[in-house]
Amino acid sequence: MANIIETLENEEIARLGKKIPKFAPGDTLSVGVNVVEGTRSRVQLFEGVVISRRNRGLNSSFIVRKISSGEGVERTFQLHSPQIESIEVKRRGDVKRAKLFYLRDLSGKSARIKERLKVRPSDSEFETIPEGTAPTPVEAPLEDMAPVEAPVVEEKSAE
Repeated sequence: MANIIETLENEEIARLGKKIPKFAPGDTLSVGVNVVEGTRSRVQLFEGVVISRRNRGLNSSFIVRKISSGEGVERTFQLHSPQIESIEVKRRGDVKRAKLFYLRDLSGKSARIKERLKVRPSDSEFETIPEGTAPTPVEAPLEDMAPVEAPVVEEKSAE
């Protein structure tokens, strides 16, 4: 029975066709949310640190925390909600926990999160070789040649 439900959820996720970037707790996100005010509709950005992520297929959600006017504001978003216009990863954070609820008690410099260094460079970040310094090619041994024997040196006897 669980397989049928899982299959239906996967079909629904595929039908929605949203491009969701990979992100984890500690990352700084900018979430664009559709807001309806009367007859007008606009996109409101909510930028903050992901303090929790709950992976449950179609019911996946995440919590983003930001400091607004000195007050901490947390907002829970459903990952596949039609209200979410866009999700953009601004900065990758390096943390050792899956849930960062301890940030609620911290403020100022103690609430900072170290930035994660990129482990694998992307295609555009490869080193370039300066002009005029081409790498020297390495010659492979020829397999077609017959083995060459070393000449035999006779020892001179002392008389």
